[in-house]
Amino acid sequence: MLSDIEIAHSVKLKPIEQLAHEIGLTDAEFEPYGRDKAKVHLNPERKPHGKLILVTATSGMPAGSGKTTTSIALAQGLRKIGKNSCLALREPSLGPCFGMKGGAAGGGYSQVLPMESINLHFTGDFHAITSANNLLAAVLDNCRYRDQLNIKEITWKRVLDMNDRHLRFIVTGLGGSANGIPAETGFDITVASELMAVLCLAKNEDDLRARINKLVVATKKDGTPLTCGEVGCTGALMALLLEATKPNLVQTIEGGPAFIHGGPFANIAHGCNSVAATEAALTVGDYAITEAGFGSELGAEKFFDIKCRSADLHPSATVLVTSLRALHWHGGVPLAEIGETNPEALKKGLCNLDHHIRNMQAFGPNVVVALNHFANDDEAEVEIVRSRVKEFGARFAISDGFAKGGEGSMDLAREVVAACEGDPKPINFAYEADAPILDKIQSVVTRCYGADGFDLSEKAKKDLKQIEEWGFGRLPVCIAKTPLSLTHDAKRLGAPKGFRIPVERLILNAGAGFVVVTTGSILRMPGLPKAPNAFKIDVKNGQITGLS
Repeated sequence: MLSDIEIAHSVKLKPIEQLAHEIGLTDAEFEPYGRDKAKVHLNPERKPHGKLILVTATSGMPAGSGKTTTSIALAQGLRKIGKNSCLALREPSLGPCFGMKGGAAGGGYSQVLPMESINLHFTGDFHAITSANNLLAAVLDNCRYRDQLNIKEITWKRVLDMNDRHLRFIVTGLGGSANGIPAETGFDITVASELMAVLCLAKNEDDLRARINKLVVATKKDGTPLTCGEVGCTGALMALLLEATKPNLVQTIEGGPAFIHGGPFANIAHGCNSVAATEAALTVGDYAITEAGFGSELGAEKFFDIKCRSADLHPSATVLVTSLRALHWHGGVPLAEIGETNPEALKKGLCNLDHHIRNMQAFGPNVVVALNHFANDDEAEVEIVRSRVKEFGARFAISDGFAKGGEGSMDLAREVVAACEGDPKPINFAYEADAPILDKIQSVVTRCYGADGFDLSEKAKKDLKQIEEWGFGRLPVCIAKTPLSLTHDAKRLGAPKGFRIPVERLILNAGAGFVVVTTGSILRMPGLPKAPNAFKIDVKNGQITGLS
């Protein structure tokens, strides 16, 4: 079979003007960005009307789960059965593209195109967020250098959209007084930044401005918080973000519409594409497919408890992606052997699937389990999974979108349409909106992770005291945790019991409207692996190669 990028290069794309007009956009509602993508700003009088479908997955593994591929395949499958579907996905980060995971534009015959552009730079949204974030950092350092704004400690970090462990903890301002005031600080990856979350959660320009004004960026000498609004550079950040606020329109391999916008990770951020992109998909499509990063206990929990609650979204169905390989992995099979038939390991790994089905059913919407199919999957093992899903009263379908595109996901599309019938069910959030922070953490770790509880570090206790003193003690929580396990320990597979979650820090994100809760050894700036994808990517005869 051809590689992902070879398949992508073999497809003749529709001109972006043609695609925009096919989905009902007027010339005033889109701005072509080259021949194959466009920035979109819908007429505000047009209202969302479609059914929203969330795609999530069982717990992660090093080989990935196929969630984005399945999302794209589902959108293509819906169009194959005559339904007007539209995708709303996150933009890929350069960190994983050149690190271990690779690109995030789908795979095989279920991709969004142009895949190399989407994976690398795209329309510059991440660069705009990085620049705006770092402008604010520079202004703050300048104010402190000039003894303005009564600054005691700057808490706002710089960001970079690249995996670089050497930037996690640094000292700035070295070289004498002319070069600033020395300070210990560090970089986060752009997709974990609060400004990324702010852009993705903002409902409109006024909301974006209000959220940027609320960013808590430093502590004053009197112990009170300093906000971006007080600093006075909100307007400059708005100017840098102006084009980045507009969702990007591209197409699937089969010519269907896809809005790609925003890209927070789900392990160290809230893991959902922008509200603007989701509402655009709901406006032009009768079925809008979106995905939340990693497993249901991470991206999906944050999708419901943060994004849906903030933007008043009501999903009609949830698709839970798994594979025989993922279940083999959670049954203890070494990574090199997960593609081999092993029914005993499969049965052992089913506990992970069970946990995620319960998670999604607890939130309310009907659940469809999608088995991401591989060519050598054993039919008897497929039946084991099908039978287990039926025990939970959930729907089941095989998705063969990687090899067959939309045709391979028509059964999944039919199951999703059936699951979406009627009005959306009410969301059963993991916690009450006005509950204290510690109660919210307890609810998430017990209900969604299966933990017995959590333990606060001494630093986390100090963080909590300050957050509560500043009046932010009732914000939602955004828990940062390894995606490879339901616990904080990536080596504990399946569905462990009898564990507690160690909470290391509580980080106030007042503009985004939540508190980031870091657990275990999780860090918000990833590092590169021993053999990063950067060694594989090249340009030959004017075309990019090695990107997947």
